[in-house]
Amino acid sequence: MSVIPDPSRRPGGEAAVVVERDVRCASPTGLHRVVYGEWGDPENPNVLFCVHGMARNRRDFDDLARAMAGEYRVICPDVVGRGRSDWLTDPLGYDYPQYVADMMVLLARIDVDTIHWLGTSMGGLIGMWIASQPESPITRLVLNDVGPLIPAASLRRIGEHLGRAPRFDSHQDAENYLRVVSKPFGPLTDAQWRHLTESSLRQAADGRLEMRYDPGIGEPFRQRMRDGDVDLWPIYDRIRCPTLVIRGAESDLLTRETLHEMAARGPRPRIVEIDAVGHAPMFLDAGQIDIVRDFLRGR
Repeated sequence: MSVIPDPSRRPGGEAAVVVERDVRCASPTGLHRVVYGEWGDPENPNVLFCVHGMARNRRDFDDLARAMAGEYRVICPDVVGRGRSDWLTDPLGYDYPQYVADMMVLLARIDVDTIHWLGTSMGGLIGMWIASQPESPITRLVLNDVGPLIPAASLRRIGEHLGRAPRFDSHQDAENYLRVVSKPFGPLTDAQWRHLTESSLRQAADGRLEMRYDPGIGEPFRQRMRDGDVDLWPIYDRIRCPTLVIRGAESDLLTRETLHEMAARGPRPRIVEIDAVGHAPMFLDAGQIDIVRDFLRGR
């Protein structure tokens, strides 16, 4: 366990603190650690899971977790193969059954019966599957720029660079790369791009910098691309908990047509679009965080 003081401070002047923990999970080829950050009071029964996108990591939620830690025990995991979590022996294991199983082990570790869930892209699909099950622990669900119909064209765009990032000679080179491939995140500040870059890198064996994920995560993703559009409407239609769907107004992964069909069926969610953002909103500013906070408070 690592206790990491955060340099930012809350309005009252108290430094925010994140505790880094891990839990051991199993795959068909062995055991692996899933690392997670825990914010807020560990005795707080109100728990918020924040789960990141395909090639991202838990540090994407630093600002949101810091803002919500006064109301929630916030759990931000690195999905296996990403961030500080272990890599799988067999890359073909990087798929949703494994991700869901790992999250259920983590839920058992923190020992609560109900949670709220915020998932970006891949994290939203994991949450959608769990929320669709009978007696699901998820009582409020936020789907960030993802839905039950994913166009093949958006999968091809993501697959072009997933697991294929080059190595970098400097943090600036890495930031320049991230600004290009992650341009759909929207008009972020220099400080925000710097945070996303620094939290996404690790030192490679040759001393250069590389992205903090297993390149193998791209293999099963590209195999799935051959099947065309991903259709998960039967799963979505089984969700019954209050749901919020957030869409980047320029997103190619969650189309406006899918968004409005989602609003009319399944959990009949509240829908919000964020201007000047594609795939996906990153919750790095107060306005986006307030959208989540208001929904989770029941407003």
